[in-house]
Amino acid sequence: MSVSHLRSFAILASLLASFANAKAEEPVLNVYNWSDYVAKDTLERFTKETGIKVKYDVYDSNEVLDTKLMTGKSGYDLVFPSATPFFAQQVKAGAYLKLDKKKLPNAVGLDKMVMANLTRSDPGNEYGLPYMMAATGIGYNVEKVKSLLPDSPIGSWKMLFQPAVLEKLKSCGVSLLDTPTEVIPAMLAYQKRNPVSENPEDLDAAVAELISLRKYYKYIHSSKYINDLANGEICVALGYAGDLVQARARGKEGKKKQEIAIFIPKEGAEVNIDVMAIPKDAKHPENAHRFIDFLLRPDVIADITNETGYANAVLASSKFIAPEIKSDPVIYPPAESQAKLFTMPVASKDYERSRARAWTKFRTAKK
Repeated sequence: MSVSHLRSFAILASLLASFANAKAEEPVLNVYNWSDYVAKDTLERFTKETGIKVKYDVYDSNEVLDTKLMTGKSGYDLVFPSATPFFAQQVKAGAYLKLDKKKLPNAVGLDKMVMANLTRSDPGNEYGLPYMMAATGIGYNVEKVKSLLPDSPIGSWKMLFQPAVLEKLKSCGVSLLDTPTEVIPAMLAYQKRNPVSENPEDLDAAVAELISLRKYYKYIHSSKYINDLANGEICVALGYAGDLVQARARGKEGKKKQEIAIFIPKEGAEVNIDVMAIPKDAKHPENAHRFIDFLLRPDVIADITNETGYANAVLASSKFIAPEIKSDPVIYPPAESQAKLFTMPVASKDYERSRARAWTKFRTAKK
């Protein structure tokens, strides 16, 4: 066989192998995402356009996702961790596949400032792209809070952490998120301490005060509050801004209508950027790339923002976003509020362990 024939054979073999690999992926995609985090027709539209069926599971805290990923066999093709500190730690641990940007043409439309922000978690933006963004805020039932505490400190962390306020509001139900990376920084901000501090004295002070308040909280959960706030089961909740926006909308639509208001505390609040990333053990990475690119389409991501109340980083989506969403200061905070927002840095291992132990102590404290 001549050299030219050998080369032709090699090229043909390579093409056949590539074709076989492309065909090897079943038209299936296993997604693990936050609850209430896509539009009603997002998955259906993707399947209709691509033929890829989406198996969609949900979680309600970064800690749950982190445990799945760190076992090394998550079973998922696409996940949506918060950039800091979780995604940053997972990138360092080698939990993800590098993204193939050639398969993500819609990524060119992402806000460069957001992409630059993400390089702190993912140098070079190699492993993840932004999905949704939101600050942590407080949602409350206007009528119930007004009836129990007419002079309530609206706009401040005092709504969640001042004993005299909680004493009045306990009867109508107050809830916290079930994550130390949100609650402890919020308490530190209330105490006028550095919310991103790793000082052991600050941690002790924050947790000691939380333990003293434990009796006032109806429950600690990271998704239950959405419907409970909407239907009047609770009257005050610490939550992600988008979730609180959903609670507000559901409150208006329910049989027993509830007026829900939301604010980002004036003392400062945490802001999260959730990213799309492909686990290293993903069985369908090609399908995951197709779904990421689909989600980055301006019309698709705008529908998700309109329905979930979370801001996105696709600049061209603005023309598809409802005016009342674009002008909502909770979803798109004004410059004054943005100046007081903070993101959590990657904590040292020692501080992580101390914070986890402290959180367990608070969670299990007697009410």
